[in-house]
This record gives sequence, C-alpha cells and structure tokens, in this order.
Amino acid sequence: MAPQKQKEIVPEEIIDTTIVSDHPEFEAESEDSEAEGPDQPESSASGAAKKKKKKKKSKIAKVLDQLKSDDHIPEAVVQTVVKRVKAEGSLSPDEVTADKVREALQQMKIMDVVKGKAGLGGTGAKDLGEHKFWGTQPVPQLGEGPPVEDGYIEPSKPVDQVRQVPYPLPKEFEWAIMDFTKPNEVKEVYDLLSLNYVEDDYAAFRFLYSAEFLAWALTPPGYHKEWHIGVRVASNKKLVAFISGVPMLLKVRESVIPVSEINYLCVHKKLRSKRLAPVMIKEVTRQCNLKGIFQAIYTAGVVIPSPVAVCRYYHRSLNIPKLVETKFTYIPTNMTLARLIRVNKLPSETLLPGLREMEEKDLEEVAVLFRRYIQRFDMAPIFGNDEIKHHLLSGRGTGNLGEGGKGRRVGQVTWCYVVEDPTTHKITDFFSFYSLPSSIINHPKHELLEAVYLYYYASDTAFQPDAVATGDLQRRVTSLIGDALVVANEANFDVFNALTLMDNNNVMQDLKFGGGDGFLNFYLYNWRTAPLAGMNGEGPTAPGRGIGVVML
Repeated sequence: MAPQKQKEIVPEEIIDTTIVSDHPEFEAESEDSEAEGPDQPESSASGAAKKKKKKKKSKIAKVLDQLKSDDHIPEAVVQTVVKRVKAEGSLSPDEVTADKVREALQQMKIMDVVKGKAGLGGTGAKDLGEHKFWGTQPVPQLGEGPPVEDGYIEPSKPVDQVRQVPYPLPKEFEWAIMDFTKPNEVKEVYDLLSLNYVEDDYAAFRFLYSAEFLAWALTPPGYHKEWHIGVRVASNKKLVAFISGVPMLLKVRESVIPVSEINYLCVHKKLRSKRLAPVMIKEVTRQCNLKGIFQAIYTAGVVIPSPVAVCRYYHRSLNIPKLVETKFTYIPTNMTLARLIRVNKLPSETLLPGLREMEEKDLEEVAVLFRRYIQRFDMAPIFGNDEIKHHLLSGRGTGNLGEGGKGRRVGQVTWCYVVEDPTTHKITDFFSFYSLPSSIINHPKHELLEAVYLYYYASDTAFQPDAVATGDLQRRVTSLIGDALVVANEANFDVFNALTLMDNNNVMQDLKFGGGDGFLNFYLYNWRTAPLAGMNGEGPTAPGRGIGVVML
C-alpha cells in the first residue's frame, strides 16, 4: 500500500506558514507587467491610472478564486503541484499521482491555505527575510555559502568576561530557576506546556509532556539546574514562560564539542506580544556561557538562520479507527476502513529470536554497541555509560509491565529492548522508543492521541563487510524497527513516529510508514559546518547519514 497522507502532531513551528501565492507557480500572471507590489511606493497619478486599469487574470488566478468559493480542488491546481513535486524529485514517481495530490490538498485544508491561514510548501520570503534577532547572533546567516572549514563563529570567553547579571525583563516579570527535584515545580512546567506549548496547524493536537517525561528529559547526568529557566509574574509568582538546556558532548564531523541542547521554549499564549522569547534565549545563552559552554544544538520547524540539516516526519498508523476518527489520518481513495486496517495489521508477537527488555546487566554491552554504531553518522552524541543508562533505562517507570496499562509500567516514558544471541548470549542489537502523547482539542470522543517516537537503536550488522551494499543492514534494521512496532502496538499506542535520520530512510516504505507534513530543521549555535544529510543526501553521504542525534 502506498503511504497514506497524514496530519502532523509535531510542534507548530514545524508547520510551514507560506501562503500559496508565495510560490511562483501560483502567482497571478498579469498582462500589466509593470504592476508594482503592495510594498512599493507609487505616485498618486500613476497609482490612479493603475487603479483604473482592469487586469486580466491568469488561469491559475481564476482557479484560486474558485478555491476561495468552494471545496473543489481544480485539475489546474493538482497538475501544478504534480509538476512542482516531480521537478523537485523528493518523492518517487509512484507517490506523485494526480489522485494522491488531490487527496493531499484536500487533507491540508486547501481552503485555509488560499485564505492565508495555513501553509503549503515551505517558509515564505517574508519569513526568511525578517530575522532581526538572529541577525545579531553567532549563527550562519541565510544565503551564506558552506564554510571552508568547520569551527566556531565567535571565540569562547573567560567566565569573568561573561555578563554576570541576568538580562532585564519587563518590570511586571521576574526570572526563576526551576528545580526539577521538586514535584510542585515540575508540575508548574507541565501545566504551562500542557496549555500553551505548540499545536498542529489546525489547533487539533497539542503536545502533552508528562511530569515523568520532563523529569527524564531535563535531568540527564551532569545537568545544570541554572539552565532550567522560567519567567514568573512578579505580583503572583505564576509561571508564564520557560526555556531549558541540558549538556551534551557532540561530534560534528571531525570535531567533538561540548554543547547545550536547548529545548521547550514556551511563552503563555496571552503574553506572546511581550517579546519574551529573544530575552529568554539570551539569558539561557548567558547561563551556558557561565559554565564554559559556547555552542548549542536546537531544532525548529521554521527556517531561521541557518539550518544545518532538514529531516521529515514519518508516521506508522497503529490504531487506524481512532486515527481516522480524529482526522489524524484519512482513508485513501479506493480504500475502505476495513481494508486499511487489514493492510496495516501487525503480527501479535515479535519475530527476532532473543528479543527481550533491556536490563541493567546489559548496560556495558549496549553502551559499546551504541557508541560504535552512532559514530557512523556525521553529527552524533557521545554518551558515557551513565548517560546511556539514563536515556534508555531511567524512564522505564515503576512496577511490572501491565501495571500502568497493557504493555506499560506506571509512569513509563521509554521502552528499550535488546536482541541477545541465543547461542553466544551476546547483545547484537537494541531499539528504543519514547512516549509523547498529544491532547486532542475539542473532540467529542477522544481526549488523547497516544504517540510514540523512535529513539536510539543499533545493530552489529552494520560492522559486517559490505552490509550496506548487500542490503543486510537494511533488512536487519527493518526487522528491528518492525519488532518495535509490534511492542508499541501491543501496548495500545495509536501511532509510531520517526524522522528521516540515522538508517531510518531505508526502512520506512517496507514498514508502511507514511510521510507527514512536518519538517524538522537542525541548528547549531556558534558553529559552522557544511550541510548534513537528513531528508536528502549531501554529496556522497546518503540521506539520514548526516544526523545521529534524536532531539526530545
């Protein structure tokens, strides 16, 4: 079955914001070639003359007018999109058919697109041109060519030369350092994110980070409490904004640099006009500098200066009826719900011999396997044993499987399974995934979309001679992630999500993942490097092989 088009449940900054008219194919072609744009000055005489001049509309302009008045997707628009996508070459010819494009346009609510409420294609020219804040920061600027060599943009400073006092906030607000060892402060961050963090483009889904998830994600070994920064209302101490950083040792091609992983920037919806985000970014940067860290890694869906790689979200449907009812996915043309369920049916049991849950006794072997495997990618984390234990085991919850629901422990965030060779008892493979549900907003039946995301994995098949050329690695990773799907399905999750990084690209189609609408841009702060292979290849590097970092 061809991958079905699915709505995205990733952060709203991942959803593109370009209206259709930003693309040349959709621009109204006028016989008045000298017509000035809306931002261009004109004399009153010439302006009056142009107001009187009646412009002829192109076929595309008439099509767009028709789109504004009804829900029909005209053939002209469909063929224009088909032509554009085929020219870009980002999808196979089988994926680019008129029927699939028409279905995709309908699912993207093309009516909202032409009215400027939603996006199609990429970040608009206005978005790309207005980055006053980022223009002041040590990041590669849009339009710069690849660097001659990797390295910092601004040199590090001695700590005594770093600003010693916090940046000023508007007088009604004050800074707060959030303590994730205190349940009440964890709950404050949870409440803020639950009601104000990013939603999908149509305000149907919103990430719901659990308190257990936040504690797991923000307290890795060596974390700094000072990097968990909140903003409170001075009068009543209510938490209204948050940003976080955690330390990481990062390999970027041949360099190994200590960085901060910046995440969870959130400002209360009613305070978005206060311009708190730039000062929060500056403050977390100051706090990192005080610890001697002058580089960072972060992700966003919008294009800001300047992405080092772009990955695409893919989804594997598990609970088809619920996904259809919540409009996360749709029944393709010439397909019934029953058939859609049947073609996506997974085995009831895992298939790899020796697959079992990871235990603490496996840590040493898993750590060696992981470090060797992850170094195959151009940008990858360097984890010590304590960090691997934290990322793979500390989020497994309490009690026994089943006590937190089918296939789950109480408070479980991560699932990690190893493959133990039945003969040698050597750990040959492992996979992991984490749970990150989304609230379903204003749905009469469902309140929660239970989603999991593919996390880190490894296989020693990668080290066999010609494993890539022979297809052995692809087959093994397909089997490994296939069993991860079975585990997630048996735990009653609704959808399994993954990005086009690591070795994921080669297995998506065989495992019936469908391409989503979301694209995640990876960024490095105060570091230059040539583009890394994510969704697409870069030079001799295959797609995905540039990125070995999974951001939470």
